[in-house]
Amino acid sequence: MDSPLLDVRDVAVHFPIKRGLILDRTVGYVYAVDGVSLQIGRGETYGLVGESGCGKSTLGRAILRLEKLTAGQVFFDGRDIAPLRGEELRTMRRRFQMVFQDPLSSLDPRQSVESLLVEGMKAHGLSKGADADNARLRELVDSVGLPSTALRRYPHEFSGGQRQRIGIARALCVEPDLIVADEPVSALDVSVQAQVLNLLGRLQRELGLTYLVIAHDLAVVRHVSDRIGVMYLGGLVEEAPAQALYDDPQHPYTRALLSAVPVPDPELEDRRERILLTGDLPSPAAPPTGCRFHTRCPWRQPVRCADERPQLRVLDDDTGHRVACHFAEDVRSGMLQPRSVEAQPEPDDVLAPGVVPDLPGSVTEILGR
Repeated sequence: MDSPLLDVRDVAVHFPIKRGLILDRTVGYVYAVDGVSLQIGRGETYGLVGESGCGKSTLGRAILRLEKLTAGQVFFDGRDIAPLRGEELRTMRRRFQMVFQDPLSSLDPRQSVESLLVEGMKAHGLSKGADADNARLRELVDSVGLPSTALRRYPHEFSGGQRQRIGIARALCVEPDLIVADEPVSALDVSVQAQVLNLLGRLQRELGLTYLVIAHDLAVVRHVSDRIGVMYLGGLVEEAPAQALYDDPQHPYTRALLSAVPVPDPELEDRRERILLTGDLPSPAAPPTGCRFHTRCPWRQPVRCADERPQLRVLDDDTGHRVACHFAEDVRSGMLQPRSVEAQPEPDDVLAPGVVPDLPGSVTEILGR
C-alpha cells in the first residue's frame, strides 16, 4: 500500500485496576488493546469486527486520541499524532472525526441541530459569517438526506436513523479526511441501516472520504468494506480483502464467527459446517498466555499455542491476507482437523470449508435493490 492515510503501529491501551480505601494502588490492568497494527489507504473503507469486549471500539477511540495510548504510534498522513498535545492536537483533529454508536447520547439535547453543526465550524475556524454558514449548513443537511427545517429542531425530535444522519453531518461539517464510524447502524431497523450505509457510500464517492467502520454485524461489514480486520481479546487475528476473508477465512476464530451467521434457508442451515467454541471468553484483565484464542480453539495443539503468541503474518502475497495463527497453513490444507465440532451429515452434503453462502433477506438483498 502506497502512503497510507492511517498507519497504526503496535498500539496498546491498558486500563489500570485500582484498589484501596485511602490510597489507590494499581493491582493489575485491563488489556483492552494489546499490540494492534494496521494501515488504511486513502479513500478506503476498513471494516473492524469482533465480538463484544474484544477492544475494537477502544481501538477506534485511541486512534482519534479519545483514549490515552499506553504504547505504540499512530501516523496520520505521515505524522505521528500520538505525542501531540494541546493546540497541535486540536488543530489536527479537524481532519479525523467520529460517528458514535448512540447518536442520542452523543448529541447535546439543549442545542438545536444548527447550533450543533456550526459549533464545530467555529471551533476550527471554518465559519465565514452568518449568511455563508447558513448556506453551508443547508447544503450539509441536504447531503445527508434531511430537510432544511431540521436545523431549527432538537435531537429528541428525530428518529434514530435521522439522529444518525445528524451525527454524520456533524462529522462532515469540519471537512475531515477520515471518519471512524463506531457501530453506525447497530441500533437501527434493517431498512434504515441500508439507507445510512448507502449514504456513507455516496458521501465517500463524492468527498473522497476514508472510513474505519467498527461493527459486529458481519453482513453489514462485508458489503461496505474494502478490507476487513478481525479482533479477538485486544489483538488483530486476521486481515484480508473483504471478499477473500468471507470466501476463504484462515483463522479458526474467523471461521467460527462466519459459521455462526444465520442463513434463512432451513435446508442449507442444516447442512452447512458449524464450529462450536468451547469455554468462556477470557477476561481481558487476565488474558491467556501464548495465542489468546487457544483456550477455545478447536485446532489447538499441545506445542506453541499456549506458550508463544503468534504474529500477524502474510499468508497470501497477492491479496495481503494476514493471519495470526501458528498452524494456519495446516488448518487451511486440512492436515489439522478440529477437535470439537457439531456432528455433520455425510461429506457429500456438507459445504466446502470456507464457503460462506449469500444472505438473502438481510442487508445484502436490500442494498442490491
